[in-house]
Order: sequence, then C-alpha cells, then structure tokens
Amino acid sequence: MHPVKPITHHMRAHLALGLPLIGSHIAQLSITLTDTMMIGWYDVTALAALVLSTEVFFVTFIFGSGFALAVMPMVASAEAAGNVQQVRRVTRMGAWASILFGIGVLPLLMSGRWLFTLLGQEDEVALLGGQYLAIAGWGILPALLLMVLKSFLSALERTQVVLWVTVGAVGLNALLNYALIFGHWGMPEMGIQGAAIASVFVNFASCAGLAIYAARCVPEHELFVRIWRPDGQAFWLVFWLGLPIGFTMLAESALFLASSIMMGWIGKLELAAHGIALMVASVTFMLYLGLANAATVRAGQSLGRRDVQGLRDGAKAVIILCASMAAVMMIVFIVFPEVLISLFMDPNEANKPAVLAIGVTLMAAAALFQSMDAAQALALGLLRGVHDTKVPMWIAGFSYWGIGVSASYLMGFTFGFGAVGIWLGLVIGLALAAVLLMARFWMGPGRGLGPVWQQVDA
Repeated sequence: MHPVKPITHHMRAHLALGLPLIGSHIAQLSITLTDTMMIGWYDVTALAALVLSTEVFFVTFIFGSGFALAVMPMVASAEAAGNVQQVRRVTRMGAWASILFGIGVLPLLMSGRWLFTLLGQEDEVALLGGQYLAIAGWGILPALLLMVLKSFLSALERTQVVLWVTVGAVGLNALLNYALIFGHWGMPEMGIQGAAIASVFVNFASCAGLAIYAARCVPEHELFVRIWRPDGQAFWLVFWLGLPIGFTMLAESALFLASSIMMGWIGKLELAAHGIALMVASVTFMLYLGLANAATVRAGQSLGRRDVQGLRDGAKAVIILCASMAAVMMIVFIVFPEVLISLFMDPNEANKPAVLAIGVTLMAAAALFQSMDAAQALALGLLRGVHDTKVPMWIAGFSYWGIGVSASYLMGFTFGFGAVGIWLGLVIGLALAAVLLMARFWMGPGRGLGPVWQQVDA
C-alpha cells in the first residue's frame, strides 16, 4: 500500500517539476518568437514565408521528437523502479532513433520551394520559404538530440538546467538574428536566410550544452559510454512507444500547418495575421505543455511504483492547475488582442491596420479553444506517462484531421466565414480530442483498470 497524499501535495509537486519546464518551453518558443518578430519588422512577405517554413520544420521535428518523448516516461518508470541500467539503455536508443529519423527527412527539408509551390503559395513566398528551409533544415539533427537530452534530464527531475540552457539559447538567437537579418556589427544583411543560420547554430550550441551537463553532472548513468553500440531490445521498446507519440503530435501540428496553407489561399495579409495570432496562442500552449510533461513524469513514476491512487490524485491536481491557467489566458486574449498583435509589427508598416483587424478576430477564436487545448495536451501527457500511446494516436488523428481540418475548410470556404472560420474549425477538432482523450484516461488507467497495470505486474 502507498500512503494517500492530499491533492495540494500533488499540486506542489507538479508545479515544482512543471514550472521550470514551462519556462524552458516558453524560452524554446521564444526562439521562433524572436525570429517572427524580427522578420515581421524586416518585411511582411518574408514574415508570411517564415510562418510557412517554420511550420514545415516544426511538423517534421515534432514527428521525430516522438522517440525523444518516449524516453521521458520510460526513464521516469525505470528510475522509480530503481533500474538504472534501463534508464541508460532507453535514452541511448532514443538518441539512435532520433538521428536515423533526422537523416531520413533531410531531403524533404531541402525541397521547400518545390513543396510550397505545389501547395499553391505565391511565388515570392515559396522562394523565401525554400531559402529558409535549405539552411534551417540542417538543424533537425541537433534539435532532435536536444529533445532526447531534455526528456532524460526532465524524467530525472533535473529541469532547472533544461530551463537555463534554453534561456541562454534565446539570448544567443536574438543576438545572431540582429546581426544576420539586418546586417549589423559588420555582418551582411541576409534577411530570412540570416534567421535560418542563427537557428542552426543555436540548436548545435544548446545540444552541446546539455550533453556536457549530462556527462559531468549525472555520470552514474554513463549515458555516452559505448553509445555507438546497438541495443535491439531497447531500440524497439523506444520505437514502438515513440512512433505513436510522433504520429499523434504530427496530426496536431499538421492541423495547424493545414490551417496556415488554407490561410495562404485567402491572402498573404491573412496568413501574416494568422501567423502572429498562432504564435501568441503557442505561448499559452507552453503553459499547458509544461504541466503535461510534468504529468507524464509523475504518472510514469506512479507506474514504476505501481501506485494507482497516486496516479489518480496527481491527475486531478494537474487538471485543476491547467484549468486555472486556461481561464486566465482566455481573459487576456479577449481583453488585449491589439496589444499582443502589435508586438509583431513595425508601427510604420502600411499593412498594419489590415493585419491588426484580421488578427483581432482570430484572437477571439483562439480564446475559445484555450480550455480544450489545455485538456487535450494534459490527457496526452497522462496517457504517455502510463505508456498508453496507440489508441490516443487514433483518437488524435480522427479528431484533428477527420473533424478539425474538414471543419476548418467548410467554415472557412464553403460557409464563407474566411479566416475566422478556419480557426473555428480548429476549435472543433481540439474540443473533440479533449473529450475523447480524457475519457480514455479516466475509463482506463485513471480507474486502475487499464491493461498497463497488468503489464507492469507481469
């Protein structure tokens, strides 16, 4: 029997683990945020191209990061069970799987201009987007390895170093962007290509920083000793847990990519406004994602200890925290849309009034899905913690694409609601995912009846 602890204990534990993760996620997003703001001040057409190209990179990256995210609950469960050898094995093979994936997708990232032309984007947007991806694509390998290291250290509850390395990356990226986009400090003015170079350099530097920390500060795990040796059993454990995670995240991120493509069909001003509103909404999503990651770690620990009651109480605590944050963010989106959107545009930009008018309506739609976005992210985090990834993958695919993309197209074009209709379709897809995923958790592992507990006992 495990001692029953009050909900407030679980809240404090989730916050202690989750707040640094929230900070690191916001800092990581701030790298893209900095790119968006600086390119937005540089040129609106370049901003539209950056919106598309960074989403293509992100969709590719997020699919591959499924293997890294599989490391987190596996390390948490193994560490809670006292199996140090398994911690090392799954982390190494998570790195192997990530590298193999990164090599496999490089040709796609090098073909950005062709891809954007095929998707019906304007010629200038396709050209600039292709130039960005041809450089930034090389950053996929260090970015994926960085995710493996973050998952490993987060599962060991060493989240402070993850936060500070990411914060340092934000500052480095801002300095490099300032020099390379605008041509300051003797550097050539490179525009969107300068932002791509900065992105690659920052990914390599961040990965190196966490690798050095892991080697020096957790030497007992011997993470890099004989890392070149294959471990077939651990590799396939990570692969089969991580692949559904990757497809789930691909389905969600591709939903937003699809919305950007549809927005581009309407016009580049709508696409620019969409990119700004999506970036603001992404910042708030980092709050929920950080708590979802904490939920994954703590659910994984409960799994390792075979503590069903701890799993249930921890889930209730983190749901309360997420719901509170979502309520606050809804108010901010509704009350201060103009202020938030104006941060991303030159005050003297001729198209600013038009972009601002479109963006305000999109921010209202974004406010609608805050609670649902939080709920679906949290449910996925809890399910990953108990190694339940296959059924959630199918739920996500159906909700985001079977319903979400279809609703966005119908409301945006068939029913004539335009840009705001596309966003309302996103709300519908996220809402369905939230309901079905939460039901999956509470009717399975959350009741102590899920097959995962029988697998652990076996």
